[in-house]
Amino acid sequence: MKKLIAILALGLSAGAGMSADPALAWPQFRGPNGSGIAEGQKPPVEFGPNKNVKWKVAVPSGFSSPIVAGDNLVLTAFEDGKLYTIAYNRATGKEAWRAEAPAKQIEPFHKTEGSPAASTPVTDGTRIISYFGSCGVFCYNLSGKELWRHEMPTVSTPFDFGTGVSPILADGVVVLVRDENKDPKILTIDAATGTLIWVKKRESKSAFCTPVVSDTPAGKQIIVPGYGRMIGYDFKTGDEKWTVIGMPAAACTTPVVADGTLFFAGWAPGDDVKLPSFDALLKESGDEKLGYITRDGLEKTPLKGFFDNQDFDHDGKLTRAEWDEALRIVSASKNSAFALKLGGSGDVTKSHVLWKQTKGLPYVPSGIVCEGQFVLVKDGGLVTAYDTKTGKAIYEQERAVANGRYYSSPVAANGHIYFACLDNGAITVLKAGADDPEVVARNPKLNERVAATPVIADNALYVRTAGFLYAFAEKKK
Repeated sequence: MKKLIAILALGLSAGAGMSADPALAWPQFRGPNGSGIAEGQKPPVEFGPNKNVKWKVAVPSGFSSPIVAGDNLVLTAFEDGKLYTIAYNRATGKEAWRAEAPAKQIEPFHKTEGSPAASTPVTDGTRIISYFGSCGVFCYNLSGKELWRHEMPTVSTPFDFGTGVSPILADGVVVLVRDENKDPKILTIDAATGTLIWVKKRESKSAFCTPVVSDTPAGKQIIVPGYGRMIGYDFKTGDEKWTVIGMPAAACTTPVVADGTLFFAGWAPGDDVKLPSFDALLKESGDEKLGYITRDGLEKTPLKGFFDNQDFDHDGKLTRAEWDEALRIVSASKNSAFALKLGGSGDVTKSHVLWKQTKGLPYVPSGIVCEGQFVLVKDGGLVTAYDTKTGKAIYEQERAVANGRYYSSPVAANGHIYFACLDNGAITVLKAGADDPEVVARNPKLNERVAATPVIADNALYVRTAGFLYAFAEKKK
């Protein structure tokens, strides 16, 4: 039932030791190339509140993951009604600097499942780019000095869930997808000057996933899942080059490219989840005489706490028309995991999809390609691994990691994959590439929510919880 409630709110976020280029050890959401993999790193597999803690520091609220930028870890945060980009020293955890992103209005967001600081920054080793749905894109140098800003109006997301997408950088260009109610678009900005390069309108309003940039036989492209379809855009012009039809109603997961093949897996409610009719919801609320559902009435239903997300026009009434619109969005969901051969044009749904599966699909956490397997985790601690070449299930929906919900995406290093549970911060480590889910370590709970994807650098695992940033590293003997 908790999963259903969260779904509706969405409408539905290097060598060993210091790398040779520490500024790019983990430069964006999900690390190098958005892969979730830290080559050459050896973070600990056993850790917890009282084990292998290098340092721990209190941090303001936010769902964004840290990135590695120079000597610091950098994240976005929300504190006392203000938005910040904050840097913490990698060696000590001490705050190095913070820069406010002034917003005239904070975007609407769900108070427990969303955040106005959900977007992970990105760096090219010289600059740090942060995005806030409330006010736009901000560029800083490694010392926190603002270099430029590209201001944008406050975003309006489906069901007022809040922003989920993160910016990415490629060839000196910032790429941002802004799927929202009023003016969905994709745009690119010159990272050196802040000048807008191109902007293209999108049809998708309900998507929360970060794009990926990849070289293809047809040139460099930006690949973006969204409502109804995945689109490949020409990197230089923004022209649509190809499309795959059939996406989750609210795409939350990010694609990954490995060996010239794109992998994607995502789920949102559709035919596999039967939502109540308006009449059934109205009866359960006790508001039948009114003909609409009140805030107090909704508190008597499984949608308790989600009135503002369903009351689209914020008039204090959840009407039949509003609920029918929610059902319409949900009914369009097409869920799957698939591998796609890059380089096609037009509708490549039938011509370039190499394989497709429908089990073990994740809701929020993105899949990871590791040692020939496409590994997925879904709520309940269920893990699935598909062979990247054939799509054959190696194992399917095995209850291998901590039971609970999952928002953060799995990350990997040194032959191990790390899975962080949203509800209590329990992190399970599995052996990568195994024929069955082989548990390496079941670490104790951190006793806080972990929505942010962990970071691997400096032979350490950096984990952001609801109130702290941890550095876990093996103690030197």
